[in-house]
Amino acid sequence: MAKDLAFRPATGEIPTRPGVYRFLDATGRVLYVGKAKNLRARLSNYFGPLEKLHERTQRMLLKASDVKWTIVDTEYDALTLEFQWIKEFDPPYNVRFRDDKTYPYLAISMADEVPRVFITRNRTLKGVRYFGPYTHSWALRETLDTLLKVYPMRSCSAGIYQRAKRQNRPCLLADIGKCSAPCVDWITKPEHKSLAKRFGDFVASGNDSHVAVLRDKMRDASLIENYELAAHYRDDVAALEKVLEKSTVVLSEAIDADLIGLERDELSAAVSLFIIRGGRIRGNRSMVVDLELDRSNEELVEYVLQEIYTPSEKLAATEVPKNIWVPEMPADAKQVEAWLSSIRGSAVRIQVPLRGEKATLAKTARANAAHALKTYKLKRTSDFTARADALSGIQRALEMENAPLRIECFDISHLGGTGTVGSMVVFEDGLPKKDHYRKFNLETADDTESIYQVLMRRLKYLADDQSSEKFSYRPALMLIDGGMPQRNAALRALKDSGVQGVTIATLAKRLEEIFVAGTDYPVILPRTSEELFLLQRIRDEAHRFAISAQRASRSKSISSQLLEIPGLGEAKARALLRKFGSLKRIRVASIAEISDLPGFSAKLAQQIKDSLPN
Repeated sequence: MAKDLAFRPATGEIPTRPGVYRFLDATGRVLYVGKAKNLRARLSNYFGPLEKLHERTQRMLLKASDVKWTIVDTEYDALTLEFQWIKEFDPPYNVRFRDDKTYPYLAISMADEVPRVFITRNRTLKGVRYFGPYTHSWALRETLDTLLKVYPMRSCSAGIYQRAKRQNRPCLLADIGKCSAPCVDWITKPEHKSLAKRFGDFVASGNDSHVAVLRDKMRDASLIENYELAAHYRDDVAALEKVLEKSTVVLSEAIDADLIGLERDELSAAVSLFIIRGGRIRGNRSMVVDLELDRSNEELVEYVLQEIYTPSEKLAATEVPKNIWVPEMPADAKQVEAWLSSIRGSAVRIQVPLRGEKATLAKTARANAAHALKTYKLKRTSDFTARADALSGIQRALEMENAPLRIECFDISHLGGTGTVGSMVVFEDGLPKKDHYRKFNLETADDTESIYQVLMRRLKYLADDQSSEKFSYRPALMLIDGGMPQRNAALRALKDSGVQGVTIATLAKRLEEIFVAGTDYPVILPRTSEELFLLQRIRDEAHRFAISAQRASRSKSISSQLLEIPGLGEAKARALLRKFGSLKRIRVASIAEISDLPGFSAKLAQQIKDSLPN
C-alpha cells in the first residue's frame, strides 16, 4: 500500500507550480525524471494504492527511496530541464532510444580555417556541420567523389595537408580537379571557405536551385562564346543532377521536413526517421527502445524528439527542419514546438500527416519502423547466449528442475463464437520447430473448455508413450496464452490425463504476468529480461498460428458452401472469393456485379443469388 513508501512527502509539502521531479534510489542514483504542470497533482498519482498502479511503475517506486523536485516558472522551462536531466543522469526508467546501428554522415569542418569534407560515423566533433545519416557508406563515397568535381574543396587529412603546404606541392586530387589546393594558395582561404559553404548548402537543400544557377551561368558563357567555360558548367550540371537522381523524390513540393514512423508492442518500440530535404529523402535512421514504464504514444513521440534533436556526450544533435511530421502529436505539443524553434532559430511546426502523399510516406515510415522492431527481436532470438540465458532464467523463475529445452505453447482462436481452432507451437532450444506445430478443430467457443480439450488431446500421446511420433516428444513446459482461468483448465487436463513431470504456466498479456501451479500470485519477470522476451515471442507465435489456422478453416468452409452450388466449380468459387472476399458480400452483390466476372453468365449469377439468400 502507499504507506509502505516511507519516503512519501506530505501532500501539503508538494508545490502546485510547474516543475521537474526525480525519483532516487538508496545510493542517490536517479531512477526516473519527469515533468509536471502541477507537481502536487502529478506526484499524487504515484502515491496512491500501489496495487492500482501499473506493474512497471510499482517496480520503480519500490526501488526508490526518495523523491526531489525543482520548481520552474513555466511548462516550457519544465520541458527543457527534463530533457537536460535525462541526458545528464541517464535514468534507467526513462525512455532510452538507441540506434540499431551506426550510420555514416557527410561532415564539413566549418570551424577550421581551411574546412575539410569527410565521411564519419562520429557525431561528437566540435565545429562540424553534419549531413545525413546515410544508409550505405559506399553510396555516400560515390556522392562525395561526384560533388568534389563541382565543389573542389579540401578532403585530405591534416597530415597530408601540412606536408603539401611544407613542400609547396599539391597532391593528386588537385591534379585531377577534385581539390582547389588551398595548401599552395591556388585559392584563397576565404574563397575556399565560401566554396565549402556552397558545398554544404547544396547537400542540405537537396533541390534543383543550385543546378538552375549553374545552367544560367552555362547559358551566359555560351552567349559570349566562351564555350570552354560553358562546357565546364555543363559538366557540373550533369554531376549535380547525377547526385540528385540518387535521392528518391517523395513530395511534389520542395519541402524540408523530418518524418517519424513509430511501431511498438508491450515491451519494445522502434522509430524510423526519414530526413527529407527539397522533397527528397536525404537519409534515414532507425532506433529501438525497451519500455521500462508504460508509455503512451504521445509520450514516446515526445521522447523521440528529445533524443533526435538534443546533443549528448555520445551524439551531436540532428539539424532541426522547419517541418516535423509525427504519427501522433506529442504530449505538451506547444512547449515542444517552442523548444525546437529555439534550437532552430525560427518557427518549427509539428504535424500529423492525414492525407495525400505525406500520409502515404508516413505509412512507409511506419513500415520501416515495424521492420526495425522485427529485426531487433530476431537479433535477440538468434543470439545463442541470449537464448541460453533465457532458458536458465525461465528455469529459475518457474522453479523447474531443468531448463525447458522443449516448450509447447497453446492458444485458441474463433470468430464470433464459430470456427474455433486451437494451436500448438513448439520451441526447442529457444527456436521454433515448425514441423512439430499442430492445430485442433474444436466445437466449443468457451476459451477454458477449449484449452482443456486441446491439452487432453495433446497429453493423450504422452500418456500412451507413442515414442515413434513427433507429437509424443515430452515438453518440459506447457505455456498457455491467458491468465488464471486458463491455468486452472490446463491443470485440470494435466490431472485427468495422468501425465506427470510437465510444468504448466500461463502468460497474461496485459501485464505479462505468469501464473503457475501452487499459488495464485503471479511470477513477474523483469520487463527487459531475455526470459520474458522469449516467452512473449513463443506466445505471440502461438497466437499468430491460431489466427492463421482459423482463417484457413473459415476460408475452406466458405469454399465448401460455394462448391455446393450447381454449375460452380473450384476456379469460379476462387474467382468469387477474390472479387468479394466473403459470403456476406456475395449475398449483397447484384446479379450484374456477379455476371461481370469472366465466365459468369446472368443465369449462373441468378443461381448463386438463389442459393445464398440474404
